[in-house]
Amino acid sequence: MKVAKGDVVRLHYIGKVKETGEIFDTTYEEVAKEAGIYSEKGIYGPVPIAIGAGHVLKGLDDQLEGLEVGKKYIIEVPPEKAFGRRDPKLIKTFTLGQFRRQGIMPFPGLEVEIETESGKKLKGRVLSVSSGRVRVDFNHPLAGKTIVYEVEIVEKIEDPIEKVKALIELRLPMVDLSKVQIEVGEKDVKVDFSDVEIDKNTLILGEIILESDLKFIGYEQVEFKPTIDELLKPPEVKVEEEIEEEVKEQEIKEEKEEKVETEETKEETEEIAETVNEKTEEVKAKEGVKEEAKE
Repeated sequence: MKVAKGDVVRLHYIGKVKETGEIFDTTYEEVAKEAGIYSEKGIYGPVPIAIGAGHVLKGLDDQLEGLEVGKKYIIEVPPEKAFGRRDPKLIKTFTLGQFRRQGIMPFPGLEVEIETESGKKLKGRVLSVSSGRVRVDFNHPLAGKTIVYEVEIVEKIEDPIEKVKALIELRLPMVDLSKVQIEVGEKDVKVDFSDVEIDKNTLILGEIILESDLKFIGYEQVEFKPTIDELLKPPEVKVEEEIEEEVKEQEIKEEKEEKVETEETKEETEEIAETVNEKTEEVKAKEGVKEEAKE
């Protein structure tokens, strides 16, 4: 079974630098441990992706279309389609004092983050420290390298609900999928995160990129609950809405109580009127008796 653009699949891979054989990324936990790149926070196992959506390196993504499920392949990606060519302009020189003022003692190989005058933060690696000067390389560590991937498409996901779940797993791996409600139509999909415990900002970002993913695989209308607009509302707006809701509830409650009181008053009035009528009839009856006695 071959895969095509837009298919949702699960992919296993090992990424290496061609020149050195160094493994820099993998979905296999044991391989990661052996290569010394294992992370306790990492998520291992075949990763869910949509072919052609840019979920993996572009040079790799471009070559996945047409591969067969269950077969292993070796894919080579040149620098320009991997992490780019090395740019000499991205090697900058700073004074040693600039680092010391920030409490940093630079040395070759140290990874640093520099904030530019415009406020932009750049990550780089110290190349050398000499004569009070520090040279920092802001190129990607793998820039200029040819990358080799060992890949296997483990599964092609066919069920519509499972496709949506797979993309949620990719974008929001911390979410408990059993608490997510999903409804799919031919061209529309609804995803309900109401019962999910997750940071609001994380969910906002997740919904934004999920909408793009779901539209990429063919859905024209994507609806989330809560909506992004609801998540973006400032706390004070929510408080105002809650107050308005409480006021409405109180008004309804008072109307009900007033209605009950009115009905009770009506009943009491009717009882009093009935009593008065009874007394009047009694008085009239007594007066009638007296008149008969006089005669």
